[in-house]
Amino acid sequence: MHLAAKPDPYTALRYPSFRYFVIGRTLFMMAVQMQNIAVSWEIYQRLKSNPRQAAVALGIIGLVQVVPVFVLAIPAGHIADRFDRLRIIMVTQLVFVFSTLALLVVSHMDAPVLAYYIILFLGTVGRSFIGPAVSALPSMLVPRAALPNASTWSSMGMQIPAMAGPALGGILIAAAGATIAYSLNLVLALASFALFGLTIPIANRVAAREPVTVNSILGGVRFVFGAKLLLAVLTVDLFAVLLGGVTALLPIFATDILHMGALGFGFLRAAPAMGAVSMAILTAHLPPWTHAGRAVLSAIAAYGLATLAFGLSKWFWLSMLSLFLIGAFDNISMVIHQTITQMITPDKMRGRVAAVSMIFISSSNELGQFESGITAGWMGPVGSAVFGGVGTLCVVALAAVLFPELRHLGRLHDINAVEIDKATEEQLMETSA
Repeated sequence: MHLAAKPDPYTALRYPSFRYFVIGRTLFMMAVQMQNIAVSWEIYQRLKSNPRQAAVALGIIGLVQVVPVFVLAIPAGHIADRFDRLRIIMVTQLVFVFSTLALLVVSHMDAPVLAYYIILFLGTVGRSFIGPAVSALPSMLVPRAALPNASTWSSMGMQIPAMAGPALGGILIAAAGATIAYSLNLVLALASFALFGLTIPIANRVAAREPVTVNSILGGVRFVFGAKLLLAVLTVDLFAVLLGGVTALLPIFATDILHMGALGFGFLRAAPAMGAVSMAILTAHLPPWTHAGRAVLSAIAAYGLATLAFGLSKWFWLSMLSLFLIGAFDNISMVIHQTITQMITPDKMRGRVAAVSMIFISSSNELGQFESGITAGWMGPVGSAVFGGVGTLCVVALAAVLFPELRHLGRLHDINAVEIDKATEEQLMETSA
């Protein structure tokens, strides 16, 4: 499945600016993950006397975080292509800092659940702008030949905090309550802010500015829908994770099914990221995929099977293993779609294309949390997880038929340019005019 030649697994990390970028992003994502686990645990503890209400309330956490992305991602992508991307990141990090301070206050005041939703909504408004800017930076920090390796390490920079954040959050909540978790969030966010601001010297952090027109704002949408391969991998990943996501239900599984409490909840939340980090390290040390399309379809099918196993498990360590495998297989599709995006997107459109990609990702993650909460309220948490696993398998079978370009995808390093139809090419030429 792999070529015999073995690449340097640390190619991208040999560039200092990229190393600083990964560290800063890791710290920020650690803060985000700890914030999410603290909010989920607090809301569940408030409502656990009514299990169905608690399941729906956990699902709403995903809903209030996906709405700002849907509304703001496209203009945020346009802003990322017109202004200093690093400055955008730093300003929006301050928004997250203030949202963390607000959560610290409402937690101390024992405020109503609605207050948590409002703060999460406002915090996600800021993160809607940070996503496109962050996604556009790696191509400015490493040469094109190092982008596939950079995608692997960038993915690891997201998965390490997804692994450590929930585990550390669970330990802190179990030992001292949610307040201490919010306090550490604040420290991590400020450290990330300082690292981005002081250690990433970039002379030209924005592409040439285009006139503001409807065509230029929607350029990323036209690009993604014209790039059949990119659209295929985003679509398959969207529906698989949308149906198969079970993280929103973990407080219920930890408390009512596995009987492990806050500490067990933290480790369950960390298990997918443990798998993702392990897979990222393995992928970085292996030669490139020779059949990346088959790899991503196989990985998503395995993701569905692992979700099914988790839904049926009544044993903590089997549940941990299932979640570990969920993260490992999800990492394969994540790295492949990030690499495709970086390889085919012109620099002047990276922010707008990243914005469209962020909408797909948020639809699968946050909207998937909402879907899981609603289906759990209807058929129970086990039924919701089983439904998601079976649905993911159906998505893979359908995708193999509908997207032959994905099925036939070979080495990612050989992708040179996006293949688009003539009508879309003319629209993109108008966008760049």
